[in-house]
Amino acid sequence: MSEATASSTPAPRKRVSGVVVPNAPTRLQRGVAWLIGTALRLLAATLRYRVNGKSGPFELPSEPLIFALWHNRLALCMKLYRSYGRPERPNDRLAALISASKDGALLAALLENYRVQPVRGSSSRRGAQALVELTSWAERGYDIAVTPDGPRGPCYVMQPGVMTLAQVTGLAVLPCSYHLNWKIRLKSWDRFQIPLPFARCDIHTGDLIRVPRDASEPDRDRLRQQLQDALMAISHDD
Repeated sequence: MSEATASSTPAPRKRVSGVVVPNAPTRLQRGVAWLIGTALRLLAATLRYRVNGKSGPFELPSEPLIFALWHNRLALCMKLYRSYGRPERPNDRLAALISASKDGALLAALLENYRVQPVRGSSSRRGAQALVELTSWAERGYDIAVTPDGPRGPCYVMQPGVMTLAQVTGLAVLPCSYHLNWKIRLKSWDRFQIPLPFARCDIHTGDLIRVPRDASEPDRDRLRQQLQDALMAISHDD
């Protein structure tokens, strides 16, 4: 190789390491999040609720849990958690896994309006850091909320991260879902569901699923399929 050729060959790039900083909500996103939150609170107040076929809150253990629900059912997640999941708690003790992307920044701002601690990360970006942060919140007694088919889908396909989270934290996973008799479905990847005023909302939960600390990869995959099946069994799109 000649000297000229060698000098014109670009040097290999050095790999940059360090903490990945998620996209922070902009001022506009915070304003939009406030408007969405206000609209959702007003809308949720008009709905008629049933929990597993009866009135009243979930029957849950007092220990912290991982609440798992499909991405397209995020619209009512905070209403269900506050009114039917943990109505007895005097303080807000919920952390939620949110994408580190620009789109995730809007959802993070929305959850902050509900006094939820957003933890930013996904399987494709900042996943390991998010796992450490979620574990830290769990150790403080916080519940954790995840959408196991988010942030990009495919819809109703469980990603493996929730099993790792359950194994590391020791928290049991509670499958949660609901059915709306009146709703709008957006043409998004998850067919996001927006309730219409005065709709009936039937809330469903499955059995708790625990991942042993010494679970192997085949064990986690089996439990992942079990959780996916449990969520599908309580999710009706008709």
